[in-house]
Amino acid sequence: MRGVGQELEEADKQLVLMMARSPAGRDRIERFAQARHVDGVMVASVHGADPLPAALARMGIPVVCNERLLGSTALPYVGVDNAGGAALAVRHLLGSGRTRVVTVAGPQDMVAGIDRLTGYRTALKEAGREPVVAAGDFTQESGAVAMRELLGREPELDAVFVASDLMGLGVLRALRQAGRRVPEDVAVVGFDDVQAARYADPPLTTVRQPIAEIGRRLARQLLRLAGGEAIEPAVVLDVELVLRGSA
Repeated sequence: MRGVGQELEEADKQLVLMMARSPAGRDRIERFAQARHVDGVMVASVHGADPLPAALARMGIPVVCNERLLGSTALPYVGVDNAGGAALAVRHLLGSGRTRVVTVAGPQDMVAGIDRLTGYRTALKEAGREPVVAAGDFTQESGAVAMRELLGREPELDAVFVASDLMGLGVLRALRQAGRRVPEDVAVVGFDDVQAARYADPPLTTVRQPIAEIGRRLARQLLRLAGGEAIEPAVVLDVELVLRGSA
């Protein structure tokens, strides 16, 4: 929101935030856009093959997405190297001597969840190791629930790659409740680098995605598209591993 807002303010444009949590919400957004109340639409946090972005594009409204869309619809997007970042995290864990690396994956109806699980599997396959997976929904509570499940299934685990920092906070809580020390007994790496990660106990090692820059690039691409320019079909930004106390 901050990145988008900064870019739009410079272009003298107003940001309107609308939530599409139900078919009625999608209909409301379609009507709003069809009435030409907007110059363009940025779509974020899409689950599954959501019909809304394609419906807006068919109306002739410029649309740019945060991450590629699932399904057959192809629209311009700005994303990050989710799979590469996950593989980077797992290689760090393996390289530090951890032998049983499990994962708390994100939702498998979202590109970030799918690609981060793919990166985890890729890195383990390179090392000749078997994946052990539990899924969450990018919330703290789901991270804690998934971690308890993994401890029951794989009590000898010594490292966890968590597909989001919020789930990572739940993972840290569950490990502490189970009497496992981080990082002495279990190393933990998250993904995102949200502000809370640096204040966790211990501070969370994570894969940083440039969140504000994603917003700026989304807005920039949409402004270009709305102005009649041809834009790149995909902009994929790099990520980096940020080392802290958890791994």
